[in-house]
Amino acid sequence: MAYTAREIAERLQGKVVGDPATCLTGFAPAGNAKPGDLTFAENEIYFARAEQSAAAAILVDGTFDSSKKVLIRVANARVAFAKVLPLFFPEAELPCGIHPSAVVAASAQIDPTAHIGPLCVVGENARIGARTVLYGFDYVDANCQVGDESHLFPNVTLYPRTQIGQRCRIHAGTVVGSDGFGYVLDAGIHRKVPQIGFVIIQDDVEIGANVTIDRGALGPTIIGRGTKIDNLVQIAHNVVIGEHTLVVAQTGIAGSTKLGHYVTLAGQVGVAGHLKIGSRSTVAAQSGVMRDIGEGEKWFGSPAQPDRQMKRQLLALQQLPELLRRVSELEKRLDALSDPADSNPSETPVA
Repeated sequence: MAYTAREIAERLQGKVVGDPATCLTGFAPAGNAKPGDLTFAENEIYFARAEQSAAAAILVDGTFDSSKKVLIRVANARVAFAKVLPLFFPEAELPCGIHPSAVVAASAQIDPTAHIGPLCVVGENARIGARTVLYGFDYVDANCQVGDESHLFPNVTLYPRTQIGQRCRIHAGTVVGSDGFGYVLDAGIHRKVPQIGFVIIQDDVEIGANVTIDRGALGPTIIGRGTKIDNLVQIAHNVVIGEHTLVVAQTGIAGSTKLGHYVTLAGQVGVAGHLKIGSRSTVAAQSGVMRDIGEGEKWFGSPAQPDRQMKRQLLALQQLPELLRRVSELEKRLDALSDPADSNPSETPVA
C-alpha cells in the first residue's frame, strides 16, 4: 500500500520537510531501504546512514535537516516507527466463522465476527468475543472467556475458567491456567494440594511464546492491563502483576508474589514467593530477588540488593586481587621480622 509523505505526517501528527507529495511504498532500515521506502533515524549516526541510503524519506525527531531527503518530523521517532509499521505491514484479515475441522461445544458462544481456525477446540459455555482470532490447534476449555479482538496464536491452551480481556495477544505454545506447584509433605510423600482457582488476564496484555501461567490454588492469578510478557516465562499460582509491567524472557515468579504497576523484570530474573515488588521498580537481568522491593527502586545481583549497594560490592571485588597481593607481601615481611635467624644473620649457633 502506498501513502504520501503528507498522509503519513498527518497520521503521526508530524510535519513534512520537503515535498509532501512524495510517494512512500514501504518501510525499511537504512541499510536495506529501496527507492520509495520510508526509514527512521534516532541519532546522528543513523541519520547519516539514512541520508546515504536509497530511502525516499526519513522519520526523525529533533532538529535534523537534509538537502537530500524528505523528512517527516515527529515528537518521538521510535514511537512514530511503532505506529507507522502497521500501515505498511498490516496483519492478514481472516474470514469470519468456524473452520469445519474445529470442535465447538453446543453451549459455547462464538461471536459471528470471530475466526475459529482449523482443529481448534472450544469447550462448554466458553465465550469468544467479536473479531477475536483463534489461529489453529488452540484449546479453549469450559467456561473460558476471550474478549473482543484478542488473538490466540497456534497451540495456545486455556484451562477451565480462564478469563482473557480485550485486545490481548497470546503467542504459540503458551499455557494459561495449568496447576500451580502446590504440595504438602504427608507421611514421607508429597501430597498434591488441589489447585481450584483460575487466571484473569486483563485488557491489552501480550504474552510471548511458551509461557506458563498457573491458576491460583484458591482465587485467581492476575495479569494487569497493558502488561507485556516475553517468551519462556513462568508465573506461579496466585501471583498478581500490576498494570503496564514488563516481564522479560526466562523470568520466573514464585507463588503469591505481588508486583505493582510499571515494574520491569529483566531477563532470567528469579523472584521468590510471597514478596511485594513496588510500582516502577526495576530488577536487572539474572538477579535473584529474596526480599520485598520498594517503589521506584533499582535492584540487581544474586541475592538481589539495591543497585548502589551492589555496585559498591562489585567495585570492592575488583580490588580484591590487588588487596590479596598486598596482604601476602605484608605477611612475608612479618614472617621475616619474627624469624630470629633472619634478624641476626651473623650470629653463629653454639655447639
